[in-house]
Amino acid sequence: MSTLLLRLAGPLQAWGTESKFNTRQTGTVPSKSGVIGLLAAALGLSRDADLSALRALRFGVRTDQAGQLLRDFQMVHYLNRKKENADVTERYYLADAVFLVGLEGESAFLETLEAALRSPVWPLYLGRRSCPPTLPLVLGIRELPLEDALRREPWQASAWARERWSRSRPGEPVRLPLLTDADGAGTGRASVRDLPLSFDQRNRRYAFRAAERQKPVELPAGGRAASLPTEHDAFAEVEE
Repeated sequence: MSTLLLRLAGPLQAWGTESKFNTRQTGTVPSKSGVIGLLAAALGLSRDADLSALRALRFGVRTDQAGQLLRDFQMVHYLNRKKENADVTERYYLADAVFLVGLEGESAFLETLEAALRSPVWPLYLGRRSCPPTLPLVLGIRELPLEDALRREPWQASAWARERWSRSRPGEPVRLPLLTDADGAGTGRASVRDLPLSFDQRNRRYAFRAAERQKPVELPAGGRAASLPTEHDAFAEVEE
């Protein structure tokens, strides 16, 4: 099996698996449903499209830079019996987070996904439309199983985060949390309701999947950090 690696980074991300009334939460790591939505947008799938091939991909995420939880207040205006009303909503985001996401599957299908992500049909975003990704988004396909690919890839944290680590913990190895679809090798198994059956707005449906915490990825002091650009162009990947 092969693994497609994505670097999910941006000023803001939001990976909600539940929302209650006027409060929109975010998880601390990308959800499988959110990443499948990103892939579906790149492929140009309709909201009622069959998602079984995307659901079948084995999913994993490594937290390279946890980021900070940010709470935002927004006013929502709506009509109720021809009278305008307004509510205050709370929306939570992750600021300055960086994640390494792996998708394990057959090489031919992963190549299709990689091509779509590099030239997407619709704009891509990190959980919400107000959260465009920074580049590079696509790191490429590795001829490795999911966990091996996530363990071998260089640290993707930003330069300032690497500098802060080296100053605060000189000489210490970098330990990065790793969460994957369950295979029985990890610990802390949990059921997560973020496996999309349908994105149809008339009948959105999600199923549970089993996820496991794997042994943290340990990199030598300095983390073999990747050299990444710092400029931000949200639509660079849709341009020729």
